[in-house]
Amino acid sequence: MGAIKSFILYLAFGLAAAPALAVELIMVERDGCSYCIAWKEQVGPAYPNTAMGQFAPLRMIDISDAPPEGIEFASRVLFTPTFVLVEDGQELGRIEGHPGEDFFWGLLHRLLKDKTEYDGPG
Repeated sequence: MGAIKSFILYLAFGLAAAPALAVELIMVERDGCSYCIAWKEQVGPAYPNTAMGQFAPLRMIDISDAPPEGIEFASRVLFTPTFVLVEDGQELGRIEGHPGEDFFWGLLHRLLKDKTEYDGPG
């Protein structure tokens, strides 16, 4: 019985202390999208290893899908790729299209600095 009581207390205090939903970057893509493919080849392999990628992990969804459960986009996504920055389930901003590797990193850095508490390198 003591183990059950301890487990219940752990759940109660552990869940109360859980952090709010993290910042994440949602890539909205479409099959056959040449710019999506270019992003995946040029940026995709490096993204999770960067400070920005660790601050805002990437999730990919298809444009025909609804936003992931618990996430609300400010408006409908019309172009692929579109990169939607969200925190606590709410859209903070977006990058529409893929202007090339060099421009993507700069745009993402500016978006993170302007809309979040990100203070890492660009």
